[in-house]
Amino acid sequence: MSETSGAATNEIWVCHLGSVPYADGLAIQERLRERRQAGDLPDLLLLLEHPPVYTRGRRASAAELPFPESFYAARGIEVHETDRGGRITYHGPGQLVGYPIMGVEDIDTHLRLMEGAVIAALGESGVAARSRHEEGIDYTGVWVADRKIASIGVHVSRSISTHGFAVNIENDLEPFSWVVACGLPGVAMTSLAAETAGAGERLPCFRRRIAHAFCQAHGARQRLLTPQRLGIDRASALHAAASPAAPLAVLA
Repeated sequence: MSETSGAATNEIWVCHLGSVPYADGLAIQERLRERRQAGDLPDLLLLLEHPPVYTRGRRASAAELPFPESFYAARGIEVHETDRGGRITYHGPGQLVGYPIMGVEDIDTHLRLMEGAVIAALGESGVAARSRHEEGIDYTGVWVADRKIASIGVHVSRSISTHGFAVNIENDLEPFSWVVACGLPGVAMTSLAAETAGAGERLPCFRRRIAHAFCQAHGARQRLLTPQRLGIDRASALHAAASPAAPLAVLA
């Protein structure tokens, strides 16, 4: 249960941001985490997409990025260091990213609830998925048979989480093959589109499913609100879709 201005609430505020450059996504999370830590906001779930980017978690090794950064830059892919757990992964258009900014008492429980929400949403979309976390830390995430469909990595500071999950919906999977994705050589990545031969739900439909499943997993009601309500400027999904390169700003 969250605390907001000293009053208990069982709501999770859900906000759709559209397409957000990765650096802006980090800045947005940091500012909202500060406000959540101060008790100015309840638990949040940000749902968004990123332009092409590799992110390196705290356990990533140099060997996971086998080509020079110029190779990736030539293909329009940025590389970012990040404070989340885990190794290297890829984000790009057509992949749904979820950033819960919320109170966390136990990290393992937090991870399992995320996995469970993704599994439930995929099940409702016709894809039978599973967790493999018992096989080791590098298997955190969600899998379809032995193919990985969702990655998870978080950071917790003063009991508040940032980062979260990324579910492959209809994104290009080839960039995963240019790195050692998730620190697992030869890992096979998949997507909702690949598992349903292109007949599955598109990202907007799945976004609604995961928001519901995530809130349900936490026993909370969903409250949908605009980026402006959170003090995020120029971040409505409509605007971001029309101008994906436009910078976002977090208002003080």
